Amino acid sequence: MTTLLISQPNFADHRTPNGHAERAERIVAVEAALAEPRFNGLIRRDAPFGDLMLAELVHDAEYLGQLRHARPAEGIGQLDPDTFISDKSLDVAATGLGGALAALDAVVLGEVNNAFCAIRPPGHHAEISTAMGFCLINTIAIAAREAQRKYGAERVAIVDFDVHHGNGTQDIFKDDPSVFYASSHEMPLFPGTGDPSETGVGNIVNCALQAGSGGAAMREAYLAKILPALDNFAPDLLFISAGFDAHRGDPLADLNWTGDDFAWVTAKLMEVAERRCSNRIVSLLEGGYDLGGLANGASHHVATLMTGL
Repeated sequence: MTTLLISQPNFADHRTPNGHAERAERIVAVEAALAEPRFNGLIRRDAPFGDLMLAELVHDAEYLGQLRHARPAEGIGQLDPDTFISDKSLDVAATGLGGALAALDAVVLGEVNNAFCAIRPPGHHAEISTAMGFCLINTIAIAAREAQRKYGAERVAIVDFDVHHGNGTQDIFKDDPSVFYASSHEMPLFPGTGDPSETGVGNIVNCALQAGSGGAAMREAYLAKILPALDNFAPDLLFISAGFDAHRGDPLADLNWTGDDFAWVTAKLMEVAERRCSNRIVSLLEGGYDLGGLANGASHHVATLMTGL
């Protein structure tokens, strides 16, 4: 496999208060892990700026204006009890979006088989008209829509293994049969959505995992529900919301995944991508708040993208 790593040069410009879980050190930890010699085969690029107006593909027309209004001239502003916006946060969001779109271009045009984007802030909690859960814009949803708009993809899939349900991604696509969304997540847990009864128009699959469970429960959920549904959907392109907060060391949740579990789920998704969409995978970093667990999970994920093992 040929794998592209997109890094974000201005990631630290999105500032959050001291002690906040979603902090610049997350990207430092991921980049340090992926600097090991075994990752020398990665193609590496910095994320370019993306056009934030593309957010209107999935967000309300007034949404960007609301974020700009909330952005302080300097320092840090607060959108809700958990979500913050600093003076340069929208520039960082634009670069993260640009990275996702550059990865999309490289994968669809056949330059690489797959790509991982080490970007922040995360995006999967951002709903059509609401920022929440550390997320400002729903980057993966915008990229999925751009795959349809720019490249004519008819069937786009998003699989989300972040420990928290991607309520924003579900909110955006729940009535659209051309986009498949599947999530494995701890429940009950923030944001409180993701019950298995939430199925959209037959395009949504939610697997709720019990607190304290580990890789065995996750593998059962994927083998029984998510992988067959994804295979049946037969996507033209597969996106992954790659959160690593299901790792057993994460402070914001209570699942017990290890690096081997992230490698396993990545490999299984790659098997479907090989059958259905010529290996085309674009993976975006979402959560992961224990720096060691984040580095461990991300390194297993990217190593598997590189080898398919």
